[in-house]
Amino acid sequence: MDSGVRIYLDRAENKIILAKTNFEISTSGPIRDTLKIPKGQTFFNDVISQCYFSIFYAAKAYLLSKGIETKAPEEHRKTYDSFKAIATSGSLDKQLLDIYDAEAEKASVLLKIFSLEKSKRGRFTYDVNSNANIPYAK
Repeated sequence: MDSGVRIYLDRAENKIILAKTNFEISTSGPIRDTLKIPKGQTFFNDVISQCYFSIFYAAKAYLLSKGIETKAPEEHRKTYDSFKAIATSGSLDKQLLDIYDAEAEKASVLLKIFSLEKSKRGRFTYDVNSNANIPYAK
């Protein structure tokens, strides 16, 4: 396996492990107690973001294995467009594209919320209640 592909797959795996860990930290009383997580504090926003990046890195690994490399600027859009082209051609199960679409939409919603909050305060401080994202994190 190409070392670049392996790097992206490792990143994808790290992100999904971190997403699962943050979900458990957010929902498990004993873990929360051990880590002294304040009541009401959750990490569901991070779960969504990490799931998106897991899929993004997996898509980059797949594309790179097919000889397609995407880079900045607009690396995310280029990766999505290339992945979509393969999925809609029938070379790849379209359900994988549906999963990518769903996670990208969740991440997009979070970015819009963050952008709105930023514009309200004029700085990178977000008071978005993470609990509102429980359904998406699941």
